[in-house]
Amino acid sequence: MSDYIISCCSTADLSKEHFDSRDIRYLCFHYELDGKEMLDDLGQTMPFDKFYQAMVDGAMTKTSQPSPEQYVEHFKPLLDEGKDILHITLSSGLSGAINSANLAKQMLEDDYPDRKIYVVDSLGASSGYGLIMETLADLRDGGMGIDELRDWIEEHKLEMHHWFFSTDLTFYIRGGRISKTAGIIGGMLNICPLLNMDNLGRLVPRFKIRGKKKVIAEIAKKMEECAQDGNDYSGKCFISMSACLDDARAVADLVEQKFPKLNGKVVINNIGTTIGSHTGPGTVALFFWGKKRVD
Repeated sequence: MSDYIISCCSTADLSKEHFDSRDIRYLCFHYELDGKEMLDDLGQTMPFDKFYQAMVDGAMTKTSQPSPEQYVEHFKPLLDEGKDILHITLSSGLSGAINSANLAKQMLEDDYPDRKIYVVDSLGASSGYGLIMETLADLRDGGMGIDELRDWIEEHKLEMHHWFFSTDLTFYIRGGRISKTAGIIGGMLNICPLLNMDNLGRLVPRFKIRGKKKVIAEIAKKMEECAQDGNDYSGKCFISMSACLDDARAVADLVEQKFPKLNGKVVINNIGTTIGSHTGPGTVALFFWGKKRVD
């Protein structure tokens, strides 16, 4: 058993069973659904299908990052176990969670002078953040110590690629990420925007693809262009999706066909209620290790 704990937030969008099986501890974000505060607890309190249906039915959502006090409540029991902590946060390009985590670290260091508390910005989100945690668990289980692991993720985190597309622009319009006019025109033309994450951990629109079939082919093409070793990629691949399993499965089937050396099958996860509050249903995201993100 390791003498340290790896930790993250629920926005890494893996299942509770997955986190538990890999001994990855996590802190839940909160969100509001029609003004009622809810816990982003991996679909336990609010099943994902009901959450996305509520959005379709007009429910309003709002998200908030954990406070420093919530991070203290998360970290303290781990320190009381006599363990050091390597905590990886949701991208600072999307959230200020890292600031809360660092404040909590400062609040606890005097009480635990013999313990290490490392906080690292993932510059990732959803199951890309989750694939980072999965890889850290593999390295920890292979015997890597906390200092070496912290240095490893700082060096390699920009090699985690995030590619997203959406077939429903409704919630991008509602959240102000695209204008109403652009959204209406995009809907009429059946435009599916293809986005990725830049080197500052921000989601950036890259292409406007016309039609679901074409955007599914294009997202797989981006993996061919960007993955480590191209079509010989032998790492793991995760997908997350918001109430569009058939689209996610189509991407997974294409990836498994094009990358015969994959480490296992493509893992499909749900986009959780925090990230999903901004995307709404109809989003598919593909994650893999590749060339370093440079813009």
